Amino acid sequence: MAKTNPFDYINSINTSKKDLMTGTANDELAERHYNPFLTNRALSYHNDTIGFANLMNCNYHLDHKLQYHFLLNIVRTKKRFAKWEKKESSGDVAIVQEYYGYNDVKARQALNILTPQQIEIIRKKLEKGGKQ
Repeated sequence: MAKTNPFDYINSINTSKKDLMTGTANDELAERHYNPFLTNRALSYHNDTIGFANLMNCNYHLDHKLQYHFLLNIVRTKKRFAKWEKKESSGDVAIVQEYYGYNDVKARQALNILTPQQIEIIRKKLEKGGKQ
């Protein structure tokens, strides 16, 4: 059996309604490849499926196969697409992290306090030289 990626399961729930877990040569392996977190996250971006995703988040203890079959049979067929939200990265955060030895959360808090002039001073102190 070819390894399925998480988006194959999401597409089968949303559009094709083809059961990827039952009837395969190795149902146990197919169940292991299913990722409930990614599936629920993908469904949570849409108004008509956010309730089902929340229901599966509340029932995380259920087997992956049960969660998949519930979503496969309850979600209506529809082409759904949403951009996945990604964490924004800032060069200033990296500079504050390196200078003060802070983690990501503390560096973001420090950015709220520091002025642009102070950040520029830190940037100059950390400059290593060489070609840019």
